[in-house]
This record gives sequence, C-alpha cells and structure tokens, in this order.
Amino acid sequence: MELQAGDKAPDFKTKDQDGNVVSLKDFKGKKVALYFYPEDDTQVCTVQACNLRDNYAELKKHGITILGVSPNDEKSHKKFEAKYNLPFTLLVDDDLKIANKYGVWAEKVLYGNRHMGIVRSTYLINEDGKIHHIIKRALSKIHTQQILKGFGLV
Repeated sequence: MELQAGDKAPDFKTKDQDGNVVSLKDFKGKKVALYFYPEDDTQVCTVQACNLRDNYAELKKHGITILGVSPNDEKSHKKFEAKYNLPFTLLVDDDLKIANKYGVWAEKVLYGNRHMGIVRSTYLINEDGKIHHIIKRALSKIHTQQILKGFGLV
C-alpha cells in the first residue's frame, strides 16, 4: 500500500557515512526531510545534494533535518560528503529495506529501457513522526524550495 500524507513514517535503522547507527526514532520532535536519490557523485544527484548544502542554513533555521538515502555504502557516502562538503547525514540502504518501506524502489524507464531503481522523491516528516507531505518528483535545482513549500514555510 502506497504511503500518504498523514501516515506514520516507517521506522528504520541503518548506518550513516560515519558508521553511526541511525534510526528515524532518533529524530522524534524534529522536522525531517528524508530524501531518496539513486547514486552518490552522479550529475543530477550531485546538483540535488549541493542545492541542499547551499541552502542548509535556511533549512536549519526552520528546524529541518536533512537525511539523504541511497543504495551506496558508507565508503561511497563518505567520499561524496567530503568531495562536496555536505553538511547533512547520508544513510546507507544497500539492502534496499528503507527504499522498499517507502515504496521508492520501482521500475523506471531510461531511454526506452526498463530497469529497477530509486525514484527520486522526498518524504517530509513532522515532529510527531507522521508524513506531512510527499514530494513525488524532487527537482534537483530547486529541492530546497520544494521542501520549504511542502512544510508550508514559504
């Protein structure tokens, strides 16, 4: 069943780029932008991450925690974080458990070819751990604006 605004956000436990164990429960009482992206250090994913980095102060001002999720491992995330000076947490989902809980591992079509992959999307989770809004088509260059708008902050 597809997640919708108002649903309890599925909990998860995984490692971040520094090897720390992270759970969604750790962020209860905070606004969270849980963004799913296909792969570290690729063109569109880098534009998206850098948009969040460049607007990080604005997001923090509104109390929004950014959590990026992709199938890449710790080492890849650490390299991506260092290369682009990313100030937020990147979560490892190499077994696709988080992606499957959120329904973002799906069939995609690229140049007429069908394949399975991460659908670039963002789940905005409120302080009560409920999904406030879902950005089903995250746009890399304006992702911060989409997040602020989704939380009703602009």
